[in-house]
Amino acid sequence: MKKTLLYILVIGLYLICIFRISYLMFYKSEYYNNILNIKNNKIIYGTSAPRGRILDRNGNIIVDNIGVKTIIYNKLTGIKESEEIDIALKLGSILDIEFGSINELKYFYYIIHKDEINSLVSKDIINKYNERKISSNELLEYKLEQITEDMVNSMSEDYKKAANIYNIMSKGYNYQDKIIKKDCTDEEYSKVLELNLIGVRCELTFKRVNNYDNLLSNVIGTTGFIPSEELDEYKKKGYSNDDIVGTSYLEKYYEDYLKGEKAKYKVNPDNTISLISESKIGNDLVLNIDINLQKEIEELLETEILKSKDYKSTRYYNGSYIIVSDPNTGAIISLVGKSYNNGEFYNNEIGNINKSYTVGSVVKAATISIGYKYNIIDIGTTVTDSCVKLKNKTKKCSWKSLGVVDDIKALSESSNYYQFLIAIGLTGEKYKYNMSLNNLDYAFKIYRDTLASYGLGVKTGIDLENESIGIIGKTVSDDLLLNLSIGQYDTYTPVELTQYINTVANNGNRIALSLMKEIVSSDGKVLLKNESKVLNTIDLEEKYKSRIKEGLKNVSSSGTGSNYIDKKYDASSKTGTSESIFDSDADGKSDTFATTRTFISYMPSDKPEYSLVIVSPNIDYKENEFTKVYPINMYLSRNISKILFDN
Repeated sequence: MKKTLLYILVIGLYLICIFRISYLMFYKSEYYNNILNIKNNKIIYGTSAPRGRILDRNGNIIVDNIGVKTIIYNKLTGIKESEEIDIALKLGSILDIEFGSINELKYFYYIIHKDEINSLVSKDIINKYNERKISSNELLEYKLEQITEDMVNSMSEDYKKAANIYNIMSKGYNYQDKIIKKDCTDEEYSKVLELNLIGVRCELTFKRVNNYDNLLSNVIGTTGFIPSEELDEYKKKGYSNDDIVGTSYLEKYYEDYLKGEKAKYKVNPDNTISLISESKIGNDLVLNIDINLQKEIEELLETEILKSKDYKSTRYYNGSYIIVSDPNTGAIISLVGKSYNNGEFYNNEIGNINKSYTVGSVVKAATISIGYKYNIIDIGTTVTDSCVKLKNKTKKCSWKSLGVVDDIKALSESSNYYQFLIAIGLTGEKYKYNMSLNNLDYAFKIYRDTLASYGLGVKTGIDLENESIGIIGKTVSDDLLLNLSIGQYDTYTPVELTQYINTVANNGNRIALSLMKEIVSSDGKVLLKNESKVLNTIDLEEKYKSRIKEGLKNVSSSGTGSNYIDKKYDASSKTGTSESIFDSDADGKSDTFATTRTFISYMPSDKPEYSLVIVSPNIDYKENEFTKVYPINMYLSRNISKILFDN
């Protein structure tokens, strides 16, 4: 029994030792490494480094760094309290800085006048401390209570500033840099530099600035301290606890390239600090974005939003999404998102990747290809446009009676009936009034696989985190299959629509979307270049791809999108309309039907240079049949296409 207890004790001690060693190795390594650097190597590093700039495709600098003159203190080994007091007083006489708080003032007064204040503490208190009836902190509180308001008021302004400075110097770990003041004046900076105080250095720290009034701010992202949950991962890469990193979107996605190199300093024997090497800027991120086009489209959208508010039907409308892309490469040239609430505009570009909507008939270029591939229709197949009535379901029709339609007219005039017949045919049936459908799981899979091959319902490969793929409906039923075939069931993001129309324009090659054009070093060397990445190719005969393109061209020339883009730009397009129910009064219940309108296009048709996607959620709300609809997508597309080609 005794031997067993002994074994348990030995094992317990062994485990405690292992735990302690692991703790020192992994959690206190930075502390001891800094101590060793100071004591042995006499090297310390700057607090920040300039990050690489973010530029647009034409070389315009969107995001840059501002150098901020900063006074920094590091409590190096061997610095005495009296020396720290002297440093605080000298800095207080130079820097324009706030006075210390009342507690800081009292404490600073105390450490300068210790003998005077100690003599005011009663013997009874001293005896209690010696008898361990009160702690050292409690004893200090008694001492500070002896400092009167008159004593504090007798301190000069420089002393009151020094109290604040001394408090900053005393916070945190000894080895950590303490920021005494940022945004120093040239005079302050030069005077402190001349003093060459021990433990004090003058350094340019850096902050990010957007040169275009926060254009694209959502997409560019933010910088800040490393999130606690990611600290271990960053430390493995050589980061320190207090490093500034990209914390969202492009700043985070390209952190490894954008991060700069900190300045290096030598600690001299007298604890003064000398610069060894200056900080180095990170690599530049060059975007595919045209920032001037971005600005122009944003201003256009704001104008149209304000105009739309003269219409009652826009009661629940508060903004749109617009994407301009190069369909040949997947390059995003403009990424616009605007919200309008309570008379104010807000940037919402990131909604292009994380907000999804039912998009309506714009999907028909993809869904009609199912008819071709599975021999349900062929080139020139005609039907007389009508309605479908399934068992226990209401009738489903086209938006109006279109007469005899073939595959081209089915696209150009947006026949729902034509698409319904394809969906029914995929289940192995021919349409009969009041029928039920079989093989629904098979049909749903074919539709979703086909849509995904075009870029709908899957990630686009865009270089931004938190991309949504929309909502894929879980319920399988015959009427929902018909809804899926006309874009009235699953939801898709604006970037998915961009990849989809690019796939059609690019002859069936689905190419990853990209905001990054290239990464360039400070000496002009291209380190990384965006190469068009084909994710997949549509499995469809060339003659059918051409037929789909012809249908989309007819949309712009004579179909539902004939007024959207000037004929001289030779666009191929598709319009879409979908109705959805949403919570209009924020009571947690969906209670109002509104219409989302979408528009997709590429131009010119034969040799596409641009693609355009516009999504306007909740743009229509019909109180009665006479409510006028504001055609915002038409106005936007006409003006944007003109900007793209004429300007």
